[in-house]
Amino acid sequence: MSHPGTLVLILAAAVLAPLLVHATGRRVRIPLVIFEIALGILMGPDVLGWARPDDVVNTLADLGLSMLIFLAGYEIDFAAIRGDTLRRALWSWPLALVAGIALALLLSGGDVFEAFVIGTALTSTTLGTVLPMLRDRGELRGRFGTVISAFGAVGEFGPVIAVALLLSGRRPAESAALLAAFGAITAAAVFWALRPRPPWFARLTELTLHSSGQFAVRFVMLLLACMLGLAEVFGLDVLLGAFAAGVLSRLVLHRAAPASSGEVLGKVEAMGFGFLVPLFYVVTGIEFDLDALLHDPVALLLVPGFLLLFLLVHGVPVYLLAPRDLGRPDRAALALFTSTCLPLVVAITTIGVDQRLVDTEQAASLVGAAMVSVLVFPLLATRLRARGPGVPGAAEGEEARDSEAW
Repeated sequence: MSHPGTLVLILAAAVLAPLLVHATGRRVRIPLVIFEIALGILMGPDVLGWARPDDVVNTLADLGLSMLIFLAGYEIDFAAIRGDTLRRALWSWPLALVAGIALALLLSGGDVFEAFVIGTALTSTTLGTVLPMLRDRGELRGRFGTVISAFGAVGEFGPVIAVALLLSGRRPAESAALLAAFGAITAAAVFWALRPRPPWFARLTELTLHSSGQFAVRFVMLLLACMLGLAEVFGLDVLLGAFAAGVLSRLVLHRAAPASSGEVLGKVEAMGFGFLVPLFYVVTGIEFDLDALLHDPVALLLVPGFLLLFLLVHGVPVYLLAPRDLGRPDRAALALFTSTCLPLVVAITTIGVDQRLVDTEQAASLVGAAMVSVLVFPLLATRLRARGPGVPGAAEGEEARDSEAW
């Protein structure tokens, strides 16, 4: 089927997914992303064989992943997560990486590069799914939201750095030098973003907010393109550029046009969650190697094994290093939320398969476990928090079923 037909099917699946969430919401709460991936698997080559993405669709899917990571970077309020909370988060992820690579070395029989792929995947967090869910429940601005923003940001940013250093195909010293150069340019961009913007910036943002000009939205897209291009020039993963662009966009808009920043973000989110992000998830389902998973008993058995490793490798360090002012239910919920992963697992395993560091069966097992984590871990975390005392926003959260997270 040509790409126009495949694109129509993908967009139809993107429309059908929230309808299915709404239809099943009164009986069981299933994340929207699960329906998007499942519909992709259904129309993909291993089931109905209706859709086969080409270069155009794959490019749009790559933009969807970049937009998802961009929005994750935008959500992070570094002013709120600095201090002891951020230090604890920064300690938790390296511990998880060491544990992940050590366990992956055992699984791979001592293959170092395969262990890098598996170990890094085990430490990732799906901040782009977790934060919208908490925001819809009214908990993102509370203490728990601040803590999960810190631990989730490190869990999302850390694997991107690890991919740039360990899986770039270069020598580690060369990768580190390029990463340092990218970091220096990004730091200069942050310094620029923190400087006061001229008054015309805010005026033009407000004047074009409801017109065809859309100055602020275009500026954000330019910033995203520049950071993606910069990462590409340095030979780093574009996800690093997307994340940095999200952080920079927040700094610029909140300082230059604070009254309009929320509405600008809403427009960017509409572009992302309304088109590009669901396209990425549906294509992920289409390209999911279901045949390799179902016809290899070992690969199928690895799915619950990897699911447990996600929780042990990432969740346990988070639980142990969580701030002491959180109660046990909140700390357990934090461990579950930060063990939820998918987009970065897809990206990391794709790199691993392309570089022939892992086989398709292992990649399918990891992605399958990540899909289950998105379905199971947030549900368990929400129930744990609901049983705890004084959870703000819980009543409103029962009605929030139609977001990107649920």
